Amino acid sequence: MSRITVKAKKRGTTRNRQYFLGLLSIGFLIMLVITILLSPVAPESVSRDVPVVIPSQATAGEAAQILKKNELVRNPLAFRLYARWKGMDGKIKAGEYLINNNLSTPEILQALVDGRLATQDITVPEGLTTAQVADLLVAKGIVNRENFYSAVANHDFAYEFIEGLPEGERRLEGYLFPDTYQIVKGSSEISIINMMLKRFEMEINELDYTKLSVEAGITLHEAVTIASMVEREARIDEERPVIAGVIYNRMNRGMLLQIDATIQYALGTNKAQIYYKDLEIDSTYNTYLNQGLPPGPIAMPGRSSLIAAVSPARTEYLYYVAKEDGTHAFATNFDEHENNKERYQQ
Repeated sequence: MSRITVKAKKRGTTRNRQYFLGLLSIGFLIMLVITILLSPVAPESVSRDVPVVIPSQATAGEAAQILKKNELVRNPLAFRLYARWKGMDGKIKAGEYLINNNLSTPEILQALVDGRLATQDITVPEGLTTAQVADLLVAKGIVNRENFYSAVANHDFAYEFIEGLPEGERRLEGYLFPDTYQIVKGSSEISIINMMLKRFEMEINELDYTKLSVEAGITLHEAVTIASMVEREARIDEERPVIAGVIYNRMNRGMLLQIDATIQYALGTNKAQIYYKDLEIDSTYNTYLNQGLPPGPIAMPGRSSLIAAVSPARTEYLYYVAKEDGTHAFATNFDEHENNKERYQQ
């Protein structure tokens, strides 16, 4: 009897072990299938970014079908079930996305829930005018030109430094800070302009620029105007304070500023060479005919030019002339200046 009992126990133990191993195998297969269904569609070696638009109030199922259509997920049902399991099925944000097909389903879902919308890096160089900024953004497909100019001229942006500026397409000249921006596709013209104004505000706050301009004996608007002329005239940072110093020296002596860059601005073009007839243009920006500073900035100055405008070099220079390499020859009197013109402008 004892032998029979022992054998029975062994048979039961074997069956239990086989049953347990069977469950493990099934569980392993299920996990393997799930892992495959949630894995990236493409290997990293051939991955690419795919533009995808998720409409407003899209369900996880609708988003899954869009992703499947764009070959970004392996199985829409797996996406939907995973989203429900994670409690994310009602948290997907609408918008235009740029999704890499090497991302797994969990990574894609997280991007949609976080709202990591498609962005484009746009670099706005120093020295551009409002018109040139508009040209750049239009060429990149970022803004509508008419809407951009309307926002520049009329929108009520909440920044103290532009309060009281006259409305018009030149209202924000000098204040759209040159930098590299990450712009979300589909952003409005107002939001893009606001981003650039916010960057300008951060810059002047960091520099304590309002205080520096007061110490220099000028208003903030005048400082930005001087900075814009320095930006357009200088080619190397070392010369920016010196050129700013020339501007101050001429203003203090009641001399016409005679800045060629203001003529280019008045003409609306960046002519390589200014002719005598150009100096006669009837414009408040013509510093060959009008005393003092022009009515406003003529370009978007960068940080170095902003600093130079309120921290000019202390020199006796009253003139400068451009050399072929982009640097300048400075002079303290007219005769020396004429000699420099003869030497460097042949």
